[in-house]
Amino acid sequence: MKIVRLENLENTDRDVKSPAGWTSYRFLLKSDGMGFSMHETVFPPGLEVQMWYKHHLEAVYCYKGTGTLTNLDTGEKHDIRPGTLYALDNHDRHVLKADSELRLVCTFNPPVTGREIHDEDGAYALPDDEVGA
Repeated sequence: MKIVRLENLENTDRDVKSPAGWTSYRFLLKSDGMGFSMHETVFPPGLEVQMWYKHHLEAVYCYKGTGTLTNLDTGEKHDIRPGTLYALDNHDRHVLKADSELRLVCTFNPPVTGREIHDEDGAYALPDDEVGA
C-alpha cells in the first residue's frame, strides 16, 4: 500500500515547475509500478499551453477553477470547470487555457518517469524502455 501526501511532495524532485508556468506534483510515477502515473497539475490564471501527448494517453479531472480546452484538430472548445473530466483518448492535439487557477488531477499511460516537461511539439518523450515496444 502506498500513502502519498501533497505536503511530502512539495520542494522535492516530484514537484515539477515548468518553464511555461504550470506546476505538477507527481504522486505516482513509473517507478511506483502501478502501470500509470498520477499528478496534480496547477495552471495559474491566464496560462495557455498547447499540448500533444503523442506517446501517452491522458485523463484529466478538474476539481478547482475554470478554463477552456480547445481540440486543435476539430476546433471544438469545451468549458472546463469543477466536476469535468476530459480524456485524450486519440492523442488529441489541444490547448488548455486557465481563466482562474485550475487544479487538475491527471493520469498518464504509459506512466511518466518524473521530470518530463513538454517538448517543442507539446509532448512528453517516451521513456527509453518504451521506444520501439
